[in-house]
Amino acid sequence: MKDCRIVTLYSGSGGNSVYIRVANTAILIDAGKSTRTLCRSLAEIGTDLCGIDAIFITHDHHDHVSALEVLSKKLSIPIHMTDVSAAVFDRYPDSAVHNNLIRHDVEYEVTVGEVTVRSFRTPHDSRMSVGYRIEFADGEEIRAFGVATDIGYVSDRIRQGLCGCEAVVLESNHDVDMLMKGPYPYDLKKRIRSNRGHLSNADSAAFAAELAQGGTKAFLLAHLSEENNEPTLALEEAECAISDPDILIRVAAPDCPTELL
Repeated sequence: MKDCRIVTLYSGSGGNSVYIRVANTAILIDAGKSTRTLCRSLAEIGTDLCGIDAIFITHDHHDHVSALEVLSKKLSIPIHMTDVSAAVFDRYPDSAVHNNLIRHDVEYEVTVGEVTVRSFRTPHDSRMSVGYRIEFADGEEIRAFGVATDIGYVSDRIRQGLCGCEAVVLESNHDVDMLMKGPYPYDLKKRIRSNRGHLSNADSAAFAAELAQGGTKAFLLAHLSEENNEPTLALEEAECAISDPDILIRVAAPDCPTELL
């Protein structure tokens, strides 16, 4: 069986990045925070940016792309992004990101080393937002991992994108009671709960249970709100929905690496 690794380097409104390695191929999903923080997090798990073969961006919000400018000045790592999301950099024609940027249609497929990465559309209040399915051959078996955060609701495209994945990084952003009783303005609460906002613990848990019935064996709950959620609440909701001790469920930390596989 091929050696695989899935780690959230950090996860939340302050910045997001997921490290995925299959054999000798390593990719990042998103590159938020700073290049210095990204390098420090990679060092914590025993690797560095020179070991990254490609970066795939879900959408153009700051917490998913903020490391790209400085990173692109240092290294020539291909950055894959939908053309709609990439348009945010068109406002800055001198941006170093353009040196590494590879633009795609919304639903695209790229093979990098051992893995094939397929995008699928996700509902979020950005120019465009996608999740990713990462597939690879392991002998005669095709294995798959999935990443879907910043999703307002579980759409058919998300179901298709994650169905059959053995491990999934899945948003579990907020506890509804904490959000509604919290200090956020009503308009912001309404945005978060909308179909183009973020996935609640309850909706995430229900979808995780659905994926578990389809064969998913490991979940990393990600993009938790520090103001409107608690790791214990997200974990308890998911464990209650799945109720299978053989299925691994972990919660991604906001500021340090969290390993799933």
